[in-house]
Amino acid sequence: MRILVVEDYGPLRGPVVTALREEGWTVDVAGDGEGALRVIEEQALDLVILDLMIPGIDGLNVLQRTRADGNLVHVLVVTARDSVEDRVRALDAGADDYLVKPFAIEELIARTRALLRRKFQVKSPVLQVGPLFVSTTERLVKMNDQAIDLTAREYALLEYFAYRPNEVVTRAEAHLSLYGGNSSASSNVVDVYVGYLRKKLEAGGAPRVLHTRRGQGYILTAPNQP
Repeated sequence: MRILVVEDYGPLRGPVVTALREEGWTVDVAGDGEGALRVIEEQALDLVILDLMIPGIDGLNVLQRTRADGNLVHVLVVTARDSVEDRVRALDAGADDYLVKPFAIEELIARTRALLRRKFQVKSPVLQVGPLFVSTTERLVKMNDQAIDLTAREYALLEYFAYRPNEVVTRAEAHLSLYGGNSSASSNVVDVYVGYLRKKLEAGGAPRVLHTRRGQGYILTAPNQP
C-alpha cells in the first residue's frame, strides 16, 4: 500500500510517517499543495492523508483538483479546522474521512486501515446492516435508532465488520485490523471485544447481528439473513 502524507509541520509529520512505515506501508511526503498534486499525478496511491492548511495551493483545492481529474484515491483530511462547516465542505469536495487535530496516532492508523480496506468505488461514509447504522465520519453507531456508546477498540472492530457485511471474518483478520502486525496482544482478545459489542448492541432486546461461525470466525448480517 502506498500513502502520501501532505503536512508541512515537521514535528507532526515525522511521527505520522514513522508510524505508517512501521505498519509496513510505503509513504511519500509533500509539504505544500504543488508538491502534493505532483505526487498524486505521478504515483499510483492508495491513500492521501491531507492537511487543509498547507503552503501554496491549500488542501481543499488539492482535494477538489484531484476529484476533478477523476482520481478516486482515498483521502483522509487531517486538520485543526473542527467546525461543522469545514467538515461538510471537505466531505462535499470528496474527502472519505475527516480527523481533527490534535489526534492520537493510534486513531490515525485505525482510520487508515479502514480506508485501505475499501474499494475506491465505495465513497459513502455511512454503513448500514439491518438495524445497525455506522457513520464513519462521526464515529456514530446506532442500533434500532438508539445511539450506542463504544470504546475506540470496540468501534474499530465493529467498523471493520461493517465494511464486510455478510462475509466471514477470521479471528486473525479481526486481530490484525485492531493491532496490526506488531502487537503481542493475545489471540482471544477478539473474542473478548466481540462479547463487549454483543452486550451493547443487543441491549434492550435488539436482535443479534454479529454472529460466530464455529471454526471460521465472525459474520455481521441483518437479522433476517442466515
